[in-house]
Amino acid sequence: MKFNDTLIGAALLALALSILSTVQTYPVIPGQNIGPGAFPGLLATLLAVCAVLLIFKGIKAKTMQRESWVEIGGWVKSWFHLRNFLITIGCLLFYIYTSDKLGFLITAVIITATMFWALEVRRKLIFPIAIIVAFVIHTIFYKGLRVPLPWGLLTPFQW
Repeated sequence: MKFNDTLIGAALLALALSILSTVQTYPVIPGQNIGPGAFPGLLATLLAVCAVLLIFKGIKAKTMQRESWVEIGGWVKSWFHLRNFLITIGCLLFYIYTSDKLGFLITAVIITATMFWALEVRRKLIFPIAIIVAFVIHTIFYKGLRVPLPWGLLTPFQW
């Protein structure tokens, strides 16, 4: 799927303006010239400049060539790719709604196994690899980066 640069630029400009609006509400630290909104505001300003340039580029390309605002990619016509796209969205929603109840490890194994199945990985490898991947990711985030992942059903076995 291909979007005209004008549409992407408009979305990025809306994001930049939203960030700039939000950082205006950040508190001012007495006695300091730079507050907590300085760097996000600077990045949002740079994003806005780039977005405006992208909008101009998209308008120029649209007037010079007869291209549409949105072009649907060939993958939309492929059932395999469309199915995998929908499975990915479903897995994300599944994680959002069940990870607190089931826990990260169980949810990650289910999601990884589902995605391996969708990509037609050999059946005997799906669950062993899914379990290993879930434990490696959990270890990296929980132990290494100290991100508090939900334990869910495995709370009694928490280490």
